[in-house]
Amino acid sequence: MILPEIDPIALQIGPLAIRWYSLTWIAAFFTIYYLLTKRSKDLSSEKISDLMFYGIMGAIIGGRCGYMLFYGTEQLLSDPFSIFYIWQGGLSFHGGLMGVLLACYVLSTRWGIKFFWLMDIIAPCIPPGLGLVRVGNFLNSELLGRPTDSTWGIIFPSDPLGLLRHPSQLYQAFAEGVILFVFLIWVSRKPKPTMNISGYFLIGYGVVRFITEFFRTPDAHIGFVAFDFITRGQILCLPMMALGIFLIYYSHLNKSFKNETIS
Repeated sequence: MILPEIDPIALQIGPLAIRWYSLTWIAAFFTIYYLLTKRSKDLSSEKISDLMFYGIMGAIIGGRCGYMLFYGTEQLLSDPFSIFYIWQGGLSFHGGLMGVLLACYVLSTRWGIKFFWLMDIIAPCIPPGLGLVRVGNFLNSELLGRPTDSTWGIIFPSDPLGLLRHPSQLYQAFAEGVILFVFLIWVSRKPKPTMNISGYFLIGYGVVRFITEFFRTPDAHIGFVAFDFITRGQILCLPMMALGIFLIYYSHLNKSFKNETIS
């Protein structure tokens, strides 16, 4: 299959250009907002609105900082101001996650609630948003897959080599947006100790990201970082999974958390 040339701009109104990638972010925002309102009976609409605003800011700022630290170190050292060049592209999920965690920590402190209680509520609502953003990557013809001989391979218009490649963006959209979502809904169907669901989110995302990275081309300026087949993204998933295992273990071990459950 040859992917047709898709104009990254979905709608042009005078000087205002609305891009498909931006629309997937907007769709992700409203999807997560909807799920939070449906799943959380303990957060007011005002708190959910604040959570979404600070969360999206944390995701963008943290995503950009994480990308420059994890994937653009040389550029950052040569031009420190490049961290502000968001229009050049480059957001890291792992950096975005840290930004969201920081934003939620600030809000939980302000509201006088436990940080992990809040994170356990948020975690199952996040995957559909991740999946939608991956669809945006596909429409942008970016983060290309590795070469393949499969019948469902795609030739991307942005690929200078014109190779048949895995549609890895769609693999990740399904894994992160559907499989992870179903898994977390299943895990949270019964009350769990605080920290437990957050731990399963970290493990679940780490596993699906680690697997789907095998179909994604590593960043050209970095390449493989271990054993000629392990990427930087996979390396960053390892501490996520380790932390998730610790949170699940600690949530069951520490009796002070046993009676603090969410639904």
